[in-house]
Amino acid sequence: MTLDDAALDVLFRTARTQNVWSDAPVPDETLHALYEVLKFGPTSANCSPARFVFLRTVESREKLKPALNPGNIDKTITAPVTAIVAYDPQFYEHLPKLFPHADARSWFSGNPDLADETAFRNGTLQGAYLIIAARALGLDCGPMSGFDRAKVDQLFLSDQGWKSNFLVNLGHGTTETLFERSPRLGFDEACVLA
Repeated sequence: MTLDDAALDVLFRTARTQNVWSDAPVPDETLHALYEVLKFGPTSANCSPARFVFLRTVESREKLKPALNPGNIDKTITAPVTAIVAYDPQFYEHLPKLFPHADARSWFSGNPDLADETAFRNGTLQGAYLIIAARALGLDCGPMSGFDRAKVDQLFLSDQGWKSNFLVNLGHGTTETLFERSPRLGFDEACVLA
């Protein structure tokens, strides 16, 4: 089974990074549905290290404001939801449940470098799954770096011990100030058949 062109357009070809948002809200039920889809994206040994904090209120995004680079403030403050895509450095504590086929916890406990590399890589994958799932559910996305990770960790993640990776604004974008799509590299520039 393959997706048709319309689905591929929604997910990739015509989807755009949004910076200006309509007033349409994103219900909590949509955020639950979003997670219920993205959680099935593959990660190594099903480690699933990503953690998500959905900032849904004006107050929570105002709290985020001091951690944002100036160019990211307006598009974040006006977004209906900002997702902090984070990862749990202690993700391996859940491996007895998530990967019961082997003693995968022992691969990472006592090896913080491997655990951190695995958590960051697979958490980033899960952040990409969030974007694809959001688009599949009819949401627009505005993923971004451009923030103070240490400040975000302190403000939102320190109680859980999680670490931030990147942010994704979620909602229904508008075409205001949407510039032409930037070019992409061609196959021969980015790929090698070996």
